[in-house]
Amino acid sequence: MAKSPCPVSLTQFLDKAEPLTVVINGQEMVADVKSFSTGSFGWNINAKTTIQVDGKPLSVQIGMNMTIVGSKDAER
Repeated sequence: MAKSPCPVSLTQFLDKAEPLTVVINGQEMVADVKSFSTGSFGWNINAKTTIQVDGKPLSVQIGMNMTIVGSKDAER
């Protein structure tokens, strides 16, 4: 399947994009606008939280990138 061209440049994205609220297991977290070292851009979350399983608290680490399709080849 062919990649879709990215409709915004890196400059436009960094200037206009806003942080996103992401809900994981009912807990709100903020994904920050980010330009990745690979040249792609999108949003990123790195966080720690606790999730209950069978009444037991489990400490979890969250690492999530939301990368815009085609952004690596987008106009700078």
